[in-house]
Order: sequence, then C-alpha cells, then structure tokens
Amino acid sequence: MIDQITVFLENDKGRLAALCRTLGDAGISMHALTVADTAQYGVARIIADTPARAYEVLNEKGFRASLTKVFAIEVPDSAGGLATLLEALGAAGINVEYAYCFAVDGGKAIDVLRVDNHDNAEQVITAAGFRVAQPSELYA
Repeated sequence: MIDQITVFLENDKGRLAALCRTLGDAGISMHALTVADTAQYGVARIIADTPARAYEVLNEKGFRASLTKVFAIEVPDSAGGLATLLEALGAAGINVEYAYCFAVDGGKAIDVLRVDNHDNAEQVITAAGFRVAQPSELYA
C-alpha cells in the first residue's frame, strides 16, 4: 500500500491553485491528482513523490490534509484491464470506495483504489494476476 494525501478544500476560486503552488514551492511533484466537489468543499486526492513531506507542508500552510493508505495496482493499459481487476475484488466481496488512475511507461497504468477490506485485498489482487506497486516505485 502507498500513502495518498487527501485534502479538504473550500470551494473557492484559486484554492486548488494555492494547493498546487504550495506543493510546487516546496519542490514536491504530484504524480496524480483527482478532485471531487460539492457546493461547499472539494476533496483533492494526490499521489506525490514525498507524501509525508507533502502532508507536513500542506498542514503548515493551513490546509486540512491527511494521509490515507491506498492500493496502487499495475494494470495493463488495454481495454478491459480495470474491469477484470474490479470483478475479482467484487467476487471476493471487497467494495471499492473510490478509484482513479494514471498512465506509466511500458503500456501500463497505475490504478489507485481505496477498498473496504485492506487485509484480504492484496491477496485477491495478486491471485487475479495483478501486481501491487510498492512505495519505492512511486515516491522519490
């Protein structure tokens, strides 16, 4: 499992830019970013090269950030790859709370999943023929 930075943002103009500038000024690179919103706030989820430092910097600058354990799973960048992974998890009774992905070299994608049963998920993932990426592969 890897650490994802989760940040609650007020739904105000420039707030996402301020978050990105804060990380950039600290020399922290984002590998992936997804944002979900409501009328009052947004939730940014970030995979960064130095998650502990990103967490520290964001909180120092007044952002409401937390670290969340998620799976980063290497999936072939081809039609149906993600569906096969999700079907295996579903068949094992594991619910996916949210997911997003980003492409990497070599015709592969990294699918980031938060699941409700961390204890059994890795075994199900590997039994289905997928590989869980390690922190050293995604961090600086």
